[in-house]
Amino acid sequence: MSTNKLIEQYLMGNRDFLEASLQQANLSETCLNGINLNRANLTSANLEGASLRIAQLNEANLEKATLWRTDLSKSFLIWSCLSKACLIRTNLNHADLHKADLSKADMRLASLRYADVSSTNLAGADLRYADLTGANLANSNLEGANLTGAILSKADLYNVNLSKAVLARVDMRDADLSCVSLDEAELYNAKIGNSNLSPSLLEIV
Repeated sequence: MSTNKLIEQYLMGNRDFLEASLQQANLSETCLNGINLNRANLTSANLEGASLRIAQLNEANLEKATLWRTDLSKSFLIWSCLSKACLIRTNLNHADLHKADLSKADMRLASLRYADVSSTNLAGADLRYADLTGANLANSNLEGANLTGAILSKADLYNVNLSKAVLARVDMRDADLSCVSLDEAELYNAKIGNSNLSPSLLEIV
């Protein structure tokens, strides 16, 4: 489907673009709030500055897509592929990313406040200075992720794999850190007040 055709149909009131083929499409700065792109192919697409609030992107392929400053707040990206995608300053507040693949994604300064990021693959992701306040990260894989300066206060990190992760200056106050794995993690100057991190785990970091 061409970009122009999608935008034309959207402006006419159509919101259903299930399984649309939009590889390398340029949808930057477009308003596509409430759109249904479930199982769409958006590989390497440019969505920079676009607004996709409350959008349906379940099982969509957004590998290597550009989502810089994109508004995906309250959107659904369950089982979606965002591997190696650019999500710098992306708004994912209250979004549902359950079981999504965000491995090696660039998520610097992204906002995921109160998002569902449970059972998600974030291995090798760059989350420097990202805001994950109150996010649900239970059972997620963040092995080798860089969370320098990230905010994880009040987040659910139950059974999260943080092995080899960089956690310098991370804010994990009031977070649930039950059963978290910190093998070979770099936990420097982290704020862990009122969290339930076991002192024995700190000894092996």
